[in-house]
Amino acid sequence: MKITKVSSIVSCLLIFVFAISACSVLAPAPTEVPTDTPAPTATVTLTPTNTPRPSATPRPTRTPNMTATQKYEELNAEVQKYFDLATVQGRYVEFDDFREDWAQLGWYSRWEFEEKATNFYLTAHFKWSSAYRQADISGCGFAFAIQDNGDHYAMFLDKSKVLFVKTDKYYYPIGPVHGTGRVSFGNPFDKPNEADVTLVVKGTQAYVLVDGETVGEYALAKSSNLHGVLGYTLLSGTNKGYGTRCEITNTHGWIEK
Repeated sequence: MKITKVSSIVSCLLIFVFAISACSVLAPAPTEVPTDTPAPTATVTLTPTNTPRPSATPRPTRTPNMTATQKYEELNAEVQKYFDLATVQGRYVEFDDFREDWAQLGWYSRWEFEEKATNFYLTAHFKWSSAYRQADISGCGFAFAIQDNGDHYAMFLDKSKVLFVKTDKYYYPIGPVHGTGRVSFGNPFDKPNEADVTLVVKGTQAYVLVDGETVGEYALAKSSNLHGVLGYTLLSGTNKGYGTRCEITNTHGWIEK
């Protein structure tokens, strides 16, 4: 099992992340999430314990259970909105449910699947809460195109927006080329927020859907290696209490061969 990768994002000024010696750690250097008062932080490699790696299992193409059959047909219809399944080969997958807390302001952690993909459709139910009413941007998300050196893309669902980022030596917030990227949920301190979230990556385009509505379309760098590991992400918005709590359930989708 690989250790959990932990990242943080330096503000929107794209502050360079200090390099970590390859002989001292296996995890990539962290980068910090933008806050209202950006400031560089020391590069620290964290190794949380009790972070099981989610596993993938093939989704059966036929099942005697009518409810399961109906769910498969619904997913098949959704995938065909983005991929021509008559000409493109792929497979359906399911992933383990996920529940974690994270309490480090401006940092996020990621948990990698054993699956790699270039073009894919991934959907799940998100539920998140906060231990602090005035928490910064925070929430659950997905990571994709994760490389051996830690380069990757990630998206997070906050109470007011989708945060979509590219992280390598620098932090790049990516705004939508279509859609607003905006959502409207209550304060997760009062009660947990819940939503169905879908991430679709096709070529150099990514789409984020929240409760069935496309809130943003994002352009990916043509120079990036978009074939990489998939995973969960959790962005903390506070140091207080348990920080941000994230539950991701019913995670399934389709991966192009």
